[in-house]
Amino acid sequence: MKTVKDVMSTLPVWVSETASFREIAARLRECRVSAFPVLDAHGKVTGVVSEADLLIKEAVPDEPNVVWGLLAGIVHHAARAKAGGVTAADLMTSPAVTIGPDETVEHAARLMHDRKVKRLPVVDQAGRLVGIISRSDVLAIFDRTDAEIREEIMSQVITGRSEPSWYSVIVKDGVVTLEGTPETAAIGRDLVRRVRHVQGVVAVRDRLVYPVPPVPSRPGPYF
Repeated sequence: MKTVKDVMSTLPVWVSETASFREIAARLRECRVSAFPVLDAHGKVTGVVSEADLLIKEAVPDEPNVVWGLLAGIVHHAARAKAGGVTAADLMTSPAVTIGPDETVEHAARLMHDRKVKRLPVVDQAGRLVGIISRSDVLAIFDRTDAEIREEIMSQVITGRSEPSWYSVIVKDGVVTLEGTPETAAIGRDLVRRVRHVQGVVAVRDRLVYPVPPVPSRPGPYF
């Protein structure tokens, strides 16, 4: 199973906490990315600065006479404070959403989806930047061939949990068709669940014939 370190970029672009607004804007354009991790003097990730953070300077109105509600006022005050920032430390969103190099690519994808971010700084146990993983890096797991996917399903998913000769596994364009008769319905459902999590699998067509549990007999009448 591929981990983050297998697909991440090992030459991440970053800015220091002291980088100026103008420097950040220029590097965003130069590198054609939408965000940078921000590092302190020890190389640790302290936040992320993005295009959205820079745009606040133009987007947040300066309206001192407006009366805001409590929650809206707190949000607006925070936005105005960021709009007045001039360095990465002032502008960044902190803490950063990060991930470790030994986490699975699946976990990285879930984290990106849940936190609505396009890339994750990859950090070691000390919090130092070691790479960047992006959405396009995550999608690289779908480059696996159908033969590789089928081999993993047969050797690592089915073998050891059931009898491989009882199953037919067909993989085409990442779509797995699983046929056969498992010993129990529980084993069948477990196999289907595990196949769905094999890297590179796009979808699973469950064609298993599940055993029907016996109907308990009713006791006869007593006389």
